[in-house]
Amino acid sequence: MSAAFNPDAWSNFFVAEAGASATLTGLIIVAVSINLATLLKTSALSGRAAETVALLTGVLVLASFGVVPSQPQNVLGAEFVAVGVVLAIGNTIIRRQLGRHPKEPRRLREIIVYGASLPPIVAGVSLMAGWGGGLYWLVPGVVITLVGCVLNTWVLLVEILR
Repeated sequence: MSAAFNPDAWSNFFVAEAGASATLTGLIIVAVSINLATLLKTSALSGRAAETVALLTGVLVLASFGVVPSQPQNVLGAEFVAVGVVLAIGNTIIRRQLGRHPKEPRRLREIIVYGASLPPIVAGVSLMAGWGGGLYWLVPGVVITLVGCVLNTWVLLVEILR
């Protein structure tokens, strides 16, 4: 079986991403708690915090599904699709209801949200179909999530006070 369709070959990746996402989720919770009063004054900033927690939780859930032993490929694929869809819809709702900060680049959050949520959908469909790249699709989604969430954490910890 090709590594693209063999979750066991990806166990180190899933374990590493679970640890990274859990650690960054803790950091974002600290950032929110330190700057809570300021965050609550601007709905766009609280929306950014909510999106960041949701995306990191998405990586944690994906990684958790990925380490389940002997899971059928179709089931794992369906789980990945479900996580990607929930992230895309949930974060779209958050962004539409809470808006964006006036100083924020116009498309940055869309790039982060959809760059993070669409690859798991593609990976899931690819796993279920048995062709098209399989688990390799998770890599860009996870990288975009981690980089985007680190940027968001910086904004919520430091830039918010400027």
